[in-house]
Parts: sequence; C-alpha cells; structure tokens
Amino acid sequence: MGLMSEDMECCVCLQPYSRREKIPRMLHCKHTFCGLCLQAMSRLQSCLLTVCCPLCRWITCTEPSLTLSGSLWVNTEIWDQIIDTQQKEEEEEEEEWKGANRQTQTTTQYTWSPSKHCDLRLKLRNFLRRMKHNVL
Repeated sequence: MGLMSEDMECCVCLQPYSRREKIPRMLHCKHTFCGLCLQAMSRLQSCLLTVCCPLCRWITCTEPSLTLSGSLWVNTEIWDQIIDTQQKEEEEEEEEWKGANRQTQTTTQYTWSPSKHCDLRLKLRNFLRRMKHNVL
C-alpha cells in the first residue's frame, strides 16, 4: 500500500516525521502522530496516561509508569519510508556551519573567495529546497 505525501507528516504539527525527533507513533485507534505531539496531548487521569485522538476521539490509555514512546508502537510503514539520507545531509550542513563559525570567530579579517561564494549559494539552494518541501 503506497503512502501519500501527507501521510509522511504529523497532521497536528504539520512537520515531516523523522527517525529522531518526530517519530511516527500509532494510537490504539491506528491513527499516527509524532511522539512530541502525543506527549503534548497526553493527560494523567485516574492513574492512567490518556491520549484522545484528535481525528476520531478514541481514547488510548497506558500505564503512567511507561512513557508514551515505551507504550505506543512505531508506525513501521511510515518509518520505512523516512529518508535517512536527508538527516545525514542536515547533519553535514550543521557541521559545515559550525566549522565556518569557528573560523570566523578566530579570524579578524574576512577574505572573499569565489569558491566560498559558490558554497553559500549551494547551501542557500538546499535550504530553500527543504523549506519548499516542508511547506508542501
């Protein structure tokens, strides 16, 4: 069964699922949301941790001794579709940014070079591409 692009993002926060922060977790009604939104929607009631599904209003109950991530299944169909390479690209860009900031903090004079200009243009293009993907 193929997944639509809207199935790859949490319908509460509208952010794409990831394998680190926005892990797709299923409620007992089989609707999927990111773990962060589920944590924000959870309530402690009558010695049970409850989450009311925003789509169908089914109430999922778990033991309060367990975290939601420990008691709710990961939606493996979505998990398998998450692009791991996108996270690697973001980590590499973050490392490049940290390295560039370290360099500018230690030097007092900035010298312009065409290769640095091209790198900035590529980074901007990648950033705009990711922003366009997040908006769609």
